Amino acid sequence: MTPRGPAGLTRRSFLSASAGITAGGLLGACGSPTTASGATRVRIWSWFTGMDKFVAAFNASQHEVSVELSVIARGLSGGYAQQTNALRAHNAPDILHAEYQGLPQLLTTGGLRDLTADLADLEPGYSPAAWRGVRPDGRTWAAPMDLAPMVFYYRKDLFDRHAIAVPRTWEEFRGAAEAVRKADPGARLTTFPLNDGSFFAGMCWQAGDPWWQADGDAWRVNVDGEGTLRTAEYWQRMITGDLVAAVPTGDQGWIGAMHQGRLWGLLGAAWSVGTLGKSVPQDKNRWAVTTMPTWDGVPSTGVQGGSAFAVSAESKVPEAAVKFLRWLSTDPAVAKIGSTFTSPFPGYLPSREAAKKAYKGGYFLGEPVYDVLDEAARRVPDWTWGPNALGMFSVVVDHMGGVKTGGSTLVTAVRQTQADTVANLRARGITVREGKA
Repeated sequence: MTPRGPAGLTRRSFLSASAGITAGGLLGACGSPTTASGATRVRIWSWFTGMDKFVAAFNASQHEVSVELSVIARGLSGGYAQQTNALRAHNAPDILHAEYQGLPQLLTTGGLRDLTADLADLEPGYSPAAWRGVRPDGRTWAAPMDLAPMVFYYRKDLFDRHAIAVPRTWEEFRGAAEAVRKADPGARLTTFPLNDGSFFAGMCWQAGDPWWQADGDAWRVNVDGEGTLRTAEYWQRMITGDLVAAVPTGDQGWIGAMHQGRLWGLLGAAWSVGTLGKSVPQDKNRWAVTTMPTWDGVPSTGVQGGSAFAVSAESKVPEAAVKFLRWLSTDPAVAKIGSTFTSPFPGYLPSREAAKKAYKGGYFLGEPVYDVLDEAARRVPDWTWGPNALGMFSVVVDHMGGVKTGGSTLVTAVRQTQADTVANLRARGITVREGKA
């Protein structure tokens, strides 16, 4: 009998989805499994910020395993292509970097080790959303690292000065956007970045209609489900009404607008805590953070990002690789180290407590930022990424290209993305069913 996970997707149907990516040269993964000192050598490829510090700390903490890091390009900038090709060429390192949305693509190669038995005892310690993120077919394929629930960052000083209430629902959010423009015609409440497919996916995630679901031997695709269409319709009205700035986030123009009060808020992930502190450090004691506005008051939020790490099925040292991953994802020392250069939000709850204690604070006003992020993490609904998720980020951005000029709408972009997602999977020989189960 073909193995089948709780979600009902067979291994055969999952692995039949070809990732269809090509790349240039690969880093070699061959070599002796031991170092000159006799330690077991474990190779890892990653673009995770601070991984060099984590590897150094692990190696210094013991002498049985020696981890060697190769820094590769960020995922969609070539990292996933490199890892996918290495797995198919049987030339992969022992450990690979897999964001939650990228894990299914790596899994289609058939080159990952099933870690279900290796990590089963750790399940109670993880945020449910992080644990679900590494189990797309009901088995565990990676060790979760961090989690990135979305929240609302806002200029509390400006909200207070103009007596604008912090929005708790999306209806109130629209009212706040109108109040911001009335208070300052040159300002907007926030930006809706039309160049960021992961942002749009995170916003739609909150609505509770997963874009992909395992359905027996098929993938069910529901990009144009009711929740996503409601999200698209709402933001289309916000863009058409000139209540938000449809511009990218993170560039110098955005940083200047945030600091100068031309943007009063940011719908961002947990990692935006560090982004704000580094981008506008002079804005200390101006910003606050709260949970995302909700649809009809029902607590829910999406996720934007988050990393995990998988083990190659052909690794000659899987036990040593798993030993490092267990340390990386659960040891409080990792959170403490991460807190020296960023504001980590681990998926493992005891490590999150360590990060919370190490967080120096002092930047945000109002409710403690880690308390807000903890609450947001508890609100994340079920979601499964499909085997062509990474490609769909660029597809939806392409379709949103005409929204700013009025040449298209977000609803049209959603329907076009649904069609492209279905066609892409069927072209790979995958059985697809459309709509909600």
